[in-house]
Amino acid sequence: MEPLLNITGLHKEFRGAAGRTLRAVCGVDLEVRAGETLGLVGESGCGKSTLARCALRLLEPTSGSVFFDGTDLAALRPAELRSRRRQFQIIFQDPLATLDPRMTVGQIIAEPFEVHGMGSRSERESRVRELMAAVALDPGMADRRPSSLSGGQQQRVGIARALALKPRLVVADEPVSALDASVQAQVLNLLIALQRRFDLTLVLISHSLAVVHYLCTRVAVMYLGRIVEEARAEEFFRQPLHPYSRLLLRSMPAPDLSSKISPGVFLGDVPSPLDPPSGCPFHPRCSEALPKCREQTPGLDLRMPGRKAACFLYTSG
Repeated sequence: MEPLLNITGLHKEFRGAAGRTLRAVCGVDLEVRAGETLGLVGESGCGKSTLARCALRLLEPTSGSVFFDGTDLAALRPAELRSRRRQFQIIFQDPLATLDPRMTVGQIIAEPFEVHGMGSRSERESRVRELMAAVALDPGMADRRPSSLSGGQQQRVGIARALALKPRLVVADEPVSALDASVQAQVLNLLIALQRRFDLTLVLISHSLAVVHYLCTRVAVMYLGRIVEEARAEEFFRQPLHPYSRLLLRSMPAPDLSSKISPGVFLGDVPSPLDPPSGCPFHPRCSEALPKCREQTPGLDLRMPGRKAACFLYTSG
């Protein structure tokens, strides 16, 4: 079966200070299969959000290809892309920053229908009530402004808006990091329930491995713009392969892990993407680095069925 989302050789560069180039995404290959929940994890600034925005063409990639359900998104004209966007949506990290303060909750959720010219006024109002009920918001709140809502309620409005056009793929970019801890579990449970109800494919971007452990079926780890490991979630948390993955699991532990993670030694901080190291991008921080790690960049090779690691400890490249 073809993946729902297929990213190949994707690069995204930004012009930095004094004409320097910031390489935010460096040759990423990634597949997302229909019905799964993929957790995209890594430290802040590793390129997770940039990769997601390029995949949805909210940002234009510098090079590479993105196919959604077999269609090359880069080849679509603006009108074709706009129509295609009904099938993939995004939930942003800061709900209040993405909700127009001049609009009511009902207007915000109804806006996708108006943009795409869908339904009569009464049909839109009915659909807004259905969506509000689906995300556990009282339909009587439709006339309220976003600023009068709690953070959890604001995020539910954002989720309802993302679901309005019945998308097949939803990218959730740090959807609970701006919320109080008491509200985070409610929103995560809501996402799980909505995925089952609407048969969604989810990409969850997060720096919290506890959230990924709770929600995801597969994990992809990013470091300095590259994917360095992919695995099914249960295998990743039981036995991570890449040294960077082990660092993440020790520094941001997920609950109830049965893995026995080797201690290792890691040096320094993440290098700047304006001046990345040669060879393997992780080698300056890795106590297991081999001589060739300083000269060569390992490919994301298959270690075993369903598992990949960009590390010379496991590859022959």
